Amino acid sequence: MNAQIQKLYSKAAKTERFIIGLMSGTSMDGLDIALCSVKGSGPDSDIRLLKFKTGDYTDDFRAKIKAVFSKKEVDLQLVCLMNEHIANTHATLINEALEEWGVEKEEVDFIASHGQTIFHAPKSLHQQADYPNGTLQIGDGDHIAIKTGIITLSDFRQKHLAAGGEGAPLAVYGDYLMFSKAGEDRVMLNIGGIANFTYLPGSMDAGAVFSTDVGPGNTLMDQYMQKHFNRFYDKNAAVALSGEVNNQLLSALLDCGFFDLDFPKTTGPELFNLEYVTKAQEISSTIDISKEDVMATLCHFSAETIANAIKRCFGENARAQVFMSGGGMHNPLLVKQLQAILPSCNFLTTDDLNINPDAKEAVLFAVLANETLCGKPINFGDRKGVPSVCMGKISLPE
Repeated sequence: MNAQIQKLYSKAAKTERFIIGLMSGTSMDGLDIALCSVKGSGPDSDIRLLKFKTGDYTDDFRAKIKAVFSKKEVDLQLVCLMNEHIANTHATLINEALEEWGVEKEEVDFIASHGQTIFHAPKSLHQQADYPNGTLQIGDGDHIAIKTGIITLSDFRQKHLAAGGEGAPLAVYGDYLMFSKAGEDRVMLNIGGIANFTYLPGSMDAGAVFSTDVGPGNTLMDQYMQKHFNRFYDKNAAVALSGEVNNQLLSALLDCGFFDLDFPKTTGPELFNLEYVTKAQEISSTIDISKEDVMATLCHFSAETIANAIKRCFGENARAQVFMSGGGMHNPLLVKQLQAILPSCNFLTTDDLNINPDAKEAVLFAVLANETLCGKPINFGDRKGVPSVCMGKISLPE
């Protein structure tokens, strides 16, 4: 047997595995690095977050990602080069984190890398009958494995596509294993660039679990701030709080076929971008309103689309335990608006479940890797969009 295959087998057979989960989302604010201890698999999984940090991206690196991000026409040579460049950068950030934490590479069994999404194209968006759902994440796993010396799992979303899903959201798989609780219905709400949630029934019935994107989280606000205020995001909602919601613009923003699609569904900045905002302003004759009013309206738009999706699932007077994660949970105006629209829901964060909400998505990929190595597909039934599969390609360091 190949020595690396033997090493893979031996590490997968350990009673406790140390796995680094990585996440770099559409906000491109940095690389989330979560060192996790994982025992068992499936519903018996015992997951602990040991160390966490976000490795900062330089402005130059972020600009290079944006040059190939969410565009139908790009420099193909740059896409090719960035596949390797992103992986090398991520490997450097991992090595730096391990040194900072005083953790030897030999102590880490596996890396689970999400990569960087540069385009997401479900059929609902591309509308081309001859083509399937598509998505593309770059940041090659072999480069990470070689440069860290650690077995790496990557490219998780392709198996989901191959088995009939849309490649997202994958949170359903980890949320079910990490956060389900008998007797308590839970909603795991992640407000990243795109907002999504997972419903976890208190019955613990995997066949009733589902996860779906619901619309924009931070992406429109972040894009607008970067263009018009030269700031990466609206810290503490300061700009949005200085404006007022424009109902005409809000109505135009809400007038989109995506919101009428059945769950589960996926979307991305390919739909919700600054062009989307400009068209809504043109339709609503609000081109000349203040930029502060636009920001206030975009914040309310995100809150309303999230709340509408929860109401669609749980009724107009929805009552649920909502556990938040992602950057949007730090936006006080967005959270206040959610609480106002959903007064019967109890809003908490995954901190209340012993998982740092900023680390939650990175931890998710560590859990997905653990299932591929040591578990088996969870039976989510025959529902469209939630295939019962394990995910991730394996790259060996030698």
